[in-house]
Amino acid sequence: MRILASMLAAVLLLAAGPAGAVGFQRATAPDPDDRPLAIGIWYPSDAAVPEQPNTPFGQALALDAPVLGDRLPLVVISHGSGGSLGSHAGLAKTLAEAGFVAVAVTHTGNNRKDNSYPAARRNQDRPRHVSRVLDSMLTGWSGHDRLDPLRIGIFGFSAGGFTALVAIGGTPDLRLLVEHCRQVPEEPACAAGEKNSSGTRPAGRPAPVWTHDLRIRAAVIAAPGLGFAFDKAALAAVAVPVQLWTGTADRVVPEATNAAPVRQALPVPPDYHRVEGAGHYAFLAPCNPRLELADPKVWARACVDAPGFDRAAFHRQLDSDVVAFFRGHFGADP
Repeated sequence: MRILASMLAAVLLLAAGPAGAVGFQRATAPDPDDRPLAIGIWYPSDAAVPEQPNTPFGQALALDAPVLGDRLPLVVISHGSGGSLGSHAGLAKTLAEAGFVAVAVTHTGNNRKDNSYPAARRNQDRPRHVSRVLDSMLTGWSGHDRLDPLRIGIFGFSAGGFTALVAIGGTPDLRLLVEHCRQVPEEPACAAGEKNSSGTRPAGRPAPVWTHDLRIRAAVIAAPGLGFAFDKAALAAVAVPVQLWTGTADRVVPEATNAAPVRQALPVPPDYHRVEGAGHYAFLAPCNPRLELADPKVWARACVDAPGFDRAAFHRQLDSDVVAFFRGHFGADP
């Protein structure tokens, strides 16, 4: 978890790309069951942007600028364990440039500043967070009247991929999790104690409550965690189109035990992207080179890709394909 937190800190220091007409706001979404959720909102705007980055994630954005457009589709972004709302800032900005509103949430108790919640709690909390964010965006955000409530999507990475699967109707089978960890104890999630925290329920503890949200009409899932907790029965209620990404060099959530079971279990075959040579952290933006000196251990684990793998080029393709997927399932271009 500390690796992910340090990795995110590196991502937030990235240099800005070309300036675009993108507005940005920070806000909070009420969560009656816990603390308010920190969110970041990227959206189309015709306001001028500064020449230099003015955000912690190295982007030049029009802060608190007016929203441009009507009936805008909305995509909520769920980060991986130990991440934050800035984990996928590059994708969020690309979506806004393409006419979407992108809202990224920092998951309470499972982020880079506070990763204190046990797996059993955070796995249930995360999908609820998504619903609370959608509630806030559709009713409380200052630009809510510019949104199209019939065009809502979700992007989730790693633990966020698990979150997205639950949000769109998946119900993980914790018996599968326990059995898989018994048979494959070297599975990274199992070795990290996921079985003990999520897979067993002492007498008297209430059954898990999984929050599904029918407002979500399409999902992009990258390197999903705990894929082995889903079989056909667990995903039988998923009725939205899915784009599913995996890396052949992912050792954190290996394809064979995570993305592959999800691919096989989804009722409708997903738009499957198998990225040759991509490790788990390849789905995060390239690290700032300064991290190599600041924290060489994190650099070696999370920032160094397989020989010949171009992470920057991969992100250009990833962002392009994600935008195309959502456009394809939301009808005409925004």
